[in-house]
Amino acid sequence: MRAQWDIVLDKVMAQSDHSALVTLFELLLTEEERSAVASRFKIFQTLLHEQMSQRQIAQEYQISIATITRCSNYLKHMTEEQRELIKQLTL
Repeated sequence: MRAQWDIVLDKVMAQSDHSALVTLFELLLTEEERSAVASRFKIFQTLLHEQMSQRQIAQEYQISIATITRCSNYLKHMTEEQRELIKQLTL
C-alpha cells in the first residue's frame, strides 16, 4: 500500500497548475474528506501557535474536541525536530 501512496504523492507533486491540483484532489477525495483535511490543517496551525485552548479552537472553527485532542496528542508524541518541520510546513 505504501508504494501506491507514493505514486499518489508523486502525481500530486508533479502538478504545477493550481486548477489541475484542485481537479486531482476533487477526483481523489470527497467534499467531506477535503473538509476534514482542511480542518486538521487548521487545527495543527492553531495548536502550533499556542494561543488558543482546545475548547476555543472547537468553538472558533466548529470542530469537535475529539478531533482537536487527536491532533494535539499527535503533536505531543513528536520529537522536537518533527514539530519544527510541521511548523515550517503549516505556518
